[in-house]
Parts: sequence; structure tokens; C-alpha cells
Amino acid sequence: MKASALEFRLRYLIHIVIYCLGFATPWNYWLHLDTVRTWQWLAAWLSRTKWLSFSAATISVLVAGIALALLAALLRTWAAAYLGSGVVKDSSMHGDLVVAAGPYRYLRNPLYLGTFIHTLALSLLMLPSGAIFSIVMIALVQWRLIGGEEAFLSAKLGDAYNAYREKVPRILPALHARVAASAVAPRWGAAVLGELYMWGVVISFAALGWRYNSLLIIQGVVISLGLSLVARAFIPSPQAEA
Repeated sequence: MKASALEFRLRYLIHIVIYCLGFATPWNYWLHLDTVRTWQWLAAWLSRTKWLSFSAATISVLVAGIALALLAALLRTWAAAYLGSGVVKDSSMHGDLVVAAGPYRYLRNPLYLGTFIHTLALSLLMLPSGAIFSIVMIALVQWRLIGGEEAFLSAKLGDAYNAYREKVPRILPALHARVAASAVAPRWGAAVLGELYMWGVVISFAALGWRYNSLLIIQGVVISLGLSLVARAFIPSPQAEA
């Protein structure tokens, strides 16, 4: 099951559409499935099970959201620093060489894993049915993108990539590096700029979450997305990064 070249080219738009549907939950107007957001639902569930008081449970879920958003931003920035933000944002697949540096020594698809973890953070701000929809759909899209990209790299790089693929896990990171580090210098400045949206979401959770207002955090997410679209104009092209 692999994505087409068109799906890869439109991958960011596809993700945005899924997230928008997850937040809007248009089906909820007809089915009346949800009344509270996943954050409050989880806090209430933890309180009902007597594990924590409602106040402590609310704080715990917020801390989990901050941790997930931070982990996603760190992982994607680490990966983009070695792969190149220009390559990450480009609409075409690239396969000039096997990048076995940074997180790519532990797993083959750190960017996709980072996006999935980010989805778990965002899902806390959605209604439960929207959260389930987003998690399932993003997982499906990610799996198709991975299949398409790995098929492309295998055809383009041949034995070099196939040998790398046999040693390094696809999505769940190994505890120890599986391959020797390739000579790739990280570009941290461009990586942070390229992942500005991810860091904006971290800041939104960490700075606004203590108001216990999901809508306020969602506004921060939207602003982060807008700033990241502006920042894309300053990301070096893949040719400039080479």
C-alpha cells in the first residue's frame, strides 16, 4: 500500500484537511456523539477511575500534551537538520544518497513518526470522535507515504538503500544505532525554521495550556501554521542545501 506521486505532492494539504475535519467534526452536528473535548474527557475518565482528582487529571493531560508536542518537534527538527529542510518541504521525492545520520541511524522514517506523535497532541484539543478520526486517517496517510517513498528510494538507490532498510527499523526506533554515521553535517538553523509550526504548537500548549482553554491553544496552533507558511519562503531549496 503506497502513495502515488500526486499524494506525495499534496501531502501537506491532505494533512491540513484531515486536521480541519478533526477539529470541525461536521458529523457531530447530526450524530451528537460528543459534548466535551478529548482533554476534558480523559481528565474526567481519570477522575472517575479514582486514579487522580479531576484537577490533577486535567493538569496531567496537559503535561502529556506538552510532552507529545515537544517530542514531535524535537524528532522532526533532528531529522530535518540531517535530511535538509528543503528536501523535507519539497513536493518531489529525493533519492540522491542514503542518509544514515542523526535519527536515521535508529529508524528510517523519523519525520513521519514525529508527525504522528504531533497528531496525538493535537487530538487532545479535538472532540473524541474528531480525535479518533484524525489519528486513524493520519496513520493511514503516513503509512501510504512511507510505502511510496521507500519504493522510490529502493528503485533509485538499489542495493545501498536495501541494505540500509534491512538494518534500520521502519517506524519504531531501535535503542542503539544500527548503522555507522554517514558524513552529513546538520543544518540546525534551517531545520528550526522549517519546523516552526511544530515549535509554535509546543509554545501554544506550554504557554496557553495553563488557562485550561482548548480554544485558546487552537488559536495558537492556527497562528503557528500561518507563521510557518511565511517561513517556508526562507527555507533553502534542495539544490542550495546540497
